[in-house]
Amino acid sequence: MMSVLAANEGLVTAARAGDERAFVELTSPHRAALHIHCYRLLGSLHDADDALQEALLRAWKGIDRYEPRAPVSAWLFRITTNVCLRMLERRVRDRAISVDALLEPYPDPVAPASSEPPACVESDEAVGLAFIAAMRLLPPKQRVVLVLRDVLDWSAREVAELLDDSDAAVNSALQRARARVAAEQREGSLARAHRPASAEVEALVMQRFQDAWKAVDIDGILALLTADAVLTMPPEGMRFDGAGAIANFFATVPLGGRLDRIRLVPRRANGQPALAAYAESPEAGAYEAYGVMVFAGITGFPRQLELFGRLGLPAEITH
Repeated sequence: MMSVLAANEGLVTAARAGDERAFVELTSPHRAALHIHCYRLLGSLHDADDALQEALLRAWKGIDRYEPRAPVSAWLFRITTNVCLRMLERRVRDRAISVDALLEPYPDPVAPASSEPPACVESDEAVGLAFIAAMRLLPPKQRVVLVLRDVLDWSAREVAELLDDSDAAVNSALQRARARVAAEQREGSLARAHRPASAEVEALVMQRFQDAWKAVDIDGILALLTADAVLTMPPEGMRFDGAGAIANFFATVPLGGRLDRIRLVPRRANGQPALAAYAESPEAGAYEAYGVMVFAGITGFPRQLELFGRLGLPAEITH
């Protein structure tokens, strides 16, 4: 059987000769992991799409500089990381973009970004909404260092070479990034870490939440929330702290508290349970896409129609 290395060499040779199909075959096994890498760094599905497209274009144009003895994945991750770093630096220059303006959930399934175990961030936590939200508070270089070192398990030397920096500078940036992310995850100002006791307990709680919602049982919803629960809506900058405040929000805001006019459809995003909400539309005789709640605490994403498509859901339902 032809080895992976020999097969890659053949694809590289063909791609260098202008065979685009060979390039697609060479890079396709890595595209899902690269897209997640872009999302971790950028926090936005739209930006991740753009970054991946740009990275693959650069790889295609620079295929002559690829050395087949090196892993294809490492070469692609280097190109993709540089693309994301440039995008992050442009954001810094555009001060009109707020920290959470572009934060979006990542629909499951989530593929692992590396076959190597991460150094300090568990693979599920590395796509968790709390981690992604905390990452958005870091300067561009610290984001890159944290992901490469703690998620992809790169060495300090490898990161330093990519960033044209010293090992000491990389290690310093890593320590600052770890401290900032840990503080944000403790505070949960944008999203809370999701750590269910078990899959069974998680499923039971989510079913009880949906049952209470359907019955407009605000006390039932309140009973499922912890005292320090938080509800955030990053795109709109809204935040409600504590079970009482969240219950009052549900009792008064979504369609004036008429939760029975909102249908919930279970999904998962960022490795966490999520509920897609459809609001009754008497004029249309159907239920239209209304918003998505990801249970990292509760993080709401209202009126993002494209997100429903990403979750494999229609724009409206009839029941």
